[in-house]
Amino acid sequence: MTRLCWWAIQITSLHGCHVDKSSRVDRGPAYRLVPFGATLNENGLSTPSFRWRRVLLKVSGEALAGDQKQNIDPKVTMAIAREVASVTRLGIEVAIVVGGGNIFRGSSWAGSSGLDRSSADYIGMLATVMNAIYLQATMESLGIPTRVQTAFRMSEVAEPYIRRRAVRHLEKGRVVIFAAGTGNPFFTTDTAAALRCAEINAEVVLKATNVDGVYSEDPRDNPDASLLENLTYHEVISKELSVMDLTAITLCQENNIPVVVFDLNKTGNIAKAIKGEKVGTLIEGSRNVVTASS
Repeated sequence: MTRLCWWAIQITSLHGCHVDKSSRVDRGPAYRLVPFGATLNENGLSTPSFRWRRVLLKVSGEALAGDQKQNIDPKVTMAIAREVASVTRLGIEVAIVVGGGNIFRGSSWAGSSGLDRSSADYIGMLATVMNAIYLQATMESLGIPTRVQTAFRMSEVAEPYIRRRAVRHLEKGRVVIFAAGTGNPFFTTDTAAALRCAEINAEVVLKATNVDGVYSEDPRDNPDASLLENLTYHEVISKELSVMDLTAITLCQENNIPVVVFDLNKTGNIAKAIKGEKVGTLIEGSRNVVTASS
């Protein structure tokens, strides 16, 4: 085997590709780098068909807490990392926005604790950075290249948010975790998710929560509440459904960004949502039919 071929094989092991040796030329064997999940036909490379190629995954802080016995449940972060790893190897670009409610929720502490809203929100933003660094460490333990970008500068632990740099990381196959919300008080991390999604030209916001979608009523109050599988932005706003705050859902509506709300705790749901498979509730501009199941 030539030195060139040896290097080709080493490169594939680093980038999640396999070597195709079906093509031969007169000067010796020619190797092509083929991403996992892709196939070769007579017309060349054929890639898998997914609904979305670049996605924004929003993970709430409460979801990271798992059974609520600790601030961050390692089993939850590992489950997220494994499923994100499975789809990034297929060439899907994944960005993540993390919340901080498992550590500190600014809106809950403001006023009653003596903290003004701005101070409480800044503390909450710092909580999201802690979650982001933990999630980054978990992902990198599985070999997933990851970058954390914060809305305000914390150069010793993360990169500052720069849109073009974030997009470049995604193009190189790295997972980018956005922390510190929008960098401003009075805005939620849901709004940060919608904003970052629009900025990096992601195709969908995937909202991972502790429930399996949006219900007609609170299922804790009404056991007969039905799961709404399809909704429009207008229905979410007019019916005051507690999916995302008004600023976030309006931003998604204005930029025609679909939102998928699904249960983080069901194994395989993250990968299904990222691939565009039917899971949870889909919110978009228009729909043909609304189906509901108990």
